[in-house]
Amino acid sequence: MARPDPLGKLIEQLQRLPGIGSKSAQRLAFHILKTPREEVERLADAMRDVKDRVTYCSTCSNITDVDPCYYCTESSRDHRLICVVEQPENVTAVEKTRDFKGLYHVLMGALSPLHGIGPDDLKIKELLTRVGNGSTDEVILATNPNVEGEATAIYLAKLLKPLGVRVTRIAMGVPVGSDLDYADEVTMQRAMEGRREL
Repeated sequence: MARPDPLGKLIEQLQRLPGIGSKSAQRLAFHILKTPREEVERLADAMRDVKDRVTYCSTCSNITDVDPCYYCTESSRDHRLICVVEQPENVTAVEKTRDFKGLYHVLMGALSPLHGIGPDDLKIKELLTRVGNGSTDEVILATNPNVEGEATAIYLAKLLKPLGVRVTRIAMGVPVGSDLDYADEVTMQRAMEGRREL
């Protein structure tokens, strides 16, 4: 039975966060209870700031606090190269490599007919408009390596190739640190297809 007090309400709200079960929510709530008021207020202010100031870039749909975003306006980035990802958090994953210096386009999801997500639910028209202006040489499709991500990549490739741009797909295969014995046949096939010369 839920507690009717403020602590119970906090636990209930924390449980609504992804990956937080009842035990974790309870631990977090008691941690917040023991934390100095100033720290809790900083946390609350940070959460309010995110809701008040963070928006989506009108060009690439990435999250930003200025529009257009840093990636779209940074002159040192290669504006002829666009990496297409499913969600804003995927931009962070690509940036961690410190290797990609082009622009991004966030689809805000992947095609999933079973979940009612079709082409009109994604930022595909915006991508086609960006590429159609003629300033893009290559589009890298970096959608997730699952059924929805693959379907989205194939669909986008069919739409993008007639626009005269090079369309590439990120290589997929066996992750670093894993064992070949645990790779399924699709992963192993992709690893073989994505091989490169040393």
